[in-house]
Amino acid sequence: MTKEAAARIQSVEAKTHGGKVAKGSFAARAMSAANRQFATPPNGPSTTGNPSGGGRGNNPPKK
Repeated sequence: MTKEAAARIQSVEAKTHGGKVAKGSFAARAMSAANRQFATPPNGPSTTGNPSGGGRGNNPPKK
């Protein structure tokens, strides 16, 4: 679902219910799904250009 489609759904519901979108409604769930679809993953690729993961040499070895 795109953000534009979710916005259209939310707009119709808001017009129908006096400007309010109920928590947990289809429109609210649609907007949440659209936001999740385009969100950056919480543990995405490195944006610094350095390799991610173990063995990067930035922590001293355990004794």
